[in-house]
Amino acid sequence: MDKIQLNRMKFYGYHGVFDEEQKLGQRFQVDLTLELDLSEAAENDDLNQSIDYGDVYSRVQRIVEGEPRKLLEAVTQRITADLLAAYPHLQRCTVVLIKPDPPIPGHYESVSVEMTRSR
Repeated sequence: MDKIQLNRMKFYGYHGVFDEEQKLGQRFQVDLTLELDLSEAAENDDLNQSIDYGDVYSRVQRIVEGEPRKLLEAVTQRITADLLAAYPHLQRCTVVLIKPDPPIPGHYESVSVEMTRSR
């Protein structure tokens, strides 16, 4: 299966279990791997047979910067469901949602949730 990868997309959202996270917000990063057959797109040099990166970015942005959720799992699930619904030729989608500098005890660079969904 061919892959399109969008790496380290950056957003500002209001997700988290703590009240301060939903009031103040924080940075989030998203990595995507989109799996589909790209042979027709490559052969015909046709975006309609591929996936528009700008549209993908806008969809992810709307979710991450949209309605606050407590869990990264909930945000990640919304992204995978939206992308699979939007692109019928997309066979598998892997989303990694990264929360840099999480407000939890200890010293962490980040925490993340990775989710893969297929047709």
